[in-house]
Amino acid sequence: GGQLVESGGGSVQAGGSLRLSCVAPGHIYRNNCMGWFRQAPGKKREGVASIAKPGGQTFYADSVKGRFTISQDNAKNTVYLQMNNLNAEDAAMYYCAADVCWEILTMSTRENTYWGQGTQVTVDS
Repeated sequence: GGQLVESGGGSVQAGGSLRLSCVAPGHIYRNNCMGWFRQAPGKKREGVASIAKPGGQTFYADSVKGRFTISQDNAKNTVYLQMNNLNAEDAAMYYCAADVCWEILTMSTRENTYWGQGTQVTVDS
């Protein structure tokens, strides 16, 4: 992993907001769909949100629907995750991922998936 670069994590009070960013190399961004995954200590990694290319259709885990918004800026090779009304269950390491659309858009990953190093989100209740 590490070809994608995440930023924007941090510590926030319950009910607060954070915006994560992920920049990808151009050839990876253009040829793949992008998504966000998270993993909390002792838990399995789970898909959070993904976004299609070129249409921009978005997909969300049930646990974040209505609170999180994924978006992309094709001019900047960047995908964002706006997270509102954060709660303790959202605390995790958040990872950006890129892969073929039929994997990422179903929140699936495989050996060839591109990953970032992760950005930590902490929620103080």
